[in-house]
Amino acid sequence: MNTATISFPLFGEGFVLNPPAYFTIFGFTIFYYGLFITAGFALAALYLIKRSDVIGLTKDNVLDLVIIAVPAGLIGARLYYILFNFRDFFGPGSWQNIFAIREGGLAVYGGIILSGLAYILYSRRKKIPIGKLLDAAGFGLFIGQAVGRWGNFFNREAFGSETLMPWRMGFTFEESTYSSALDQVLEGGRTYYFHPTFLYEMLWNSLGLLLMHLYSKKFKTKYPGQYFLFYMAWYGFGRFIIEGLRVDSLFVPGTYIRISQLVALVSCIVSVALLIIFHVRRIDTNTDASGTKSSKEKTEDSSANTDKSPKKSKKTEDIISTEAPVENTVDDNSKNDND
Repeated sequence: MNTATISFPLFGEGFVLNPPAYFTIFGFTIFYYGLFITAGFALAALYLIKRSDVIGLTKDNVLDLVIIAVPAGLIGARLYYILFNFRDFFGPGSWQNIFAIREGGLAVYGGIILSGLAYILYSRRKKIPIGKLLDAAGFGLFIGQAVGRWGNFFNREAFGSETLMPWRMGFTFEESTYSSALDQVLEGGRTYYFHPTFLYEMLWNSLGLLLMHLYSKKFKTKYPGQYFLFYMAWYGFGRFIIEGLRVDSLFVPGTYIRISQLVALVSCIVSVALLIIFHVRRIDTNTDASGTKSSKEKTEDSSANTDKSPKKSKKTEDIISTEAPVENTVDDNSKNDND
């Protein structure tokens, strides 16, 4: 598949691309897929270092997270893919394919799960709220996936079903080629048009990153973990739809249920529910705090009024006591006159 000529009729019939899937340096083969994955990690690290204060982390914390995420993310993503696609890795002579990561075969949810477990251990050791670490992961995942999806383009993978939509992507093979994703032989010299689902996901992640970036520039996070929940809700919703178009999905063994679509739906629903719950709780907390403050103010006002009353009474008593001698004087004068 990675030798097919790529075309996009939307840009004209003559718009044809044929990028190589790899290049060689000193006899060592380097796949563009791996380069884009690496570039995604690097750009995510640079972004998080620059904006670490927004998340409430230090630059050293960010570097620690990147160092943790690289091995945990890659191992988790690979194991997840192998677990639900074991026939390609545990057949006769196939176990060596486990280490062929440069050629593709990473599942993002596996990377999230293992990285999340590693972050929990790190948060306990450093006594940092896990929500802050997950917020950093949310920004990083948006960037990493938006960049990394271009590796799928060079590998001619992660495409969707056949379509005649104006933005379709065409594959043309010089010779007949078997496609494991389609489970059919694609005739040489004929152009097949598919949904560019890798492009859909790249654009969806880029839009999510833009929205979260603009929000973080204008508002402060309400609680640790808010950005991560937004990422899971946003990505889950988009992945649920896009996964339904793909032809290389992993399925729950013995069923027609797409694993990534199921995980995406559950993560989206749970994340949206948590965002709503935390938002409502925050409103209730603010309302209670406001009510408590008002009661306190009322108590202070009542105390102030109580303090003023004795002063007024004392003043009145002073006036009365001052007037009293006058009356007595009058009475005394009257007595003298009578005498």
